Amino acid sequence: MASSSESGMVNARIFEDLQTKIDEDAEVREQIRAILQTLERQGRHAQSALSRAHSTPAANLQPVIAAAESSIKEQIESIRTLSSVASNFPYYKYISTATVIVYVKFSSPIYRYNGLWTREVQNVIFAVLLCGWLGGLPMKDKAAEPGRLLTIEEVGEILNVPVNLKDRDAFHISIEEYLQSLISLIDELARLAVNSVTLGDYQRPLQISQFVKDLHAGFQILNLKNDSLRRRSDSIKYSVKKIEDIVYDLSLRNLVPK
Repeated sequence: MASSSESGMVNARIFEDLQTKIDEDAEVREQIRAILQTLERQGRHAQSALSRAHSTPAANLQPVIAAAESSIKEQIESIRTLSSVASNFPYYKYISTATVIVYVKFSSPIYRYNGLWTREVQNVIFAVLLCGWLGGLPMKDKAAEPGRLLTIEEVGEILNVPVNLKDRDAFHISIEEYLQSLISLIDELARLAVNSVTLGDYQRPLQISQFVKDLHAGFQILNLKNDSLRRRSDSIKYSVKKIEDIVYDLSLRNLVPK
């Protein structure tokens, strides 16, 4: 008969298995970090190219757009690599019967690591949205034109990743990431409105004003539950007012059509 001390011993194999899982998670984390470092570097290049729009007249934007598109293509490749790694660790358990499909969230690397890449993904989406607004990134069935808003589906098509997935486990662009990037776009356009006046372009602030007002109206339709997203969306009204003040000053100086 086993002694009480023997029967009370904990099997060391339990901790060995736990260490194996820890090592596996650490390896995945390092893979993701390496991809994100590349994505971050490419993102700086894309932002550098797009920032030239603030000092370039609208009529001369084509070289700026071409440089931004080149950087975005590099980001697309990194997103593809990130997607291939992240999709190996789904965070929904698939349960299927003849009549019902249920998704049960459980703890796994992609769920834990999503916070590692979401900011970089938002930066990529922002670059795509701004480049599209400036007149770049033509679609297969839609020509590029200044002032257009790319939908979340169009962003997903450009990046070659699915969006807002609900029917399978895979890396995807979430609605929250798209909305966060839209707010960043609004902030950037408010800055562009100021710099356009400096360049003597008095028409672009009017275009920006109408576009941002439309986006603001769209956000007001949303019933946002996420605290961070709700707080950021509340700041849109300050960008709207900033642009309205610019247009008002131009009107007082008779620099825009009545």
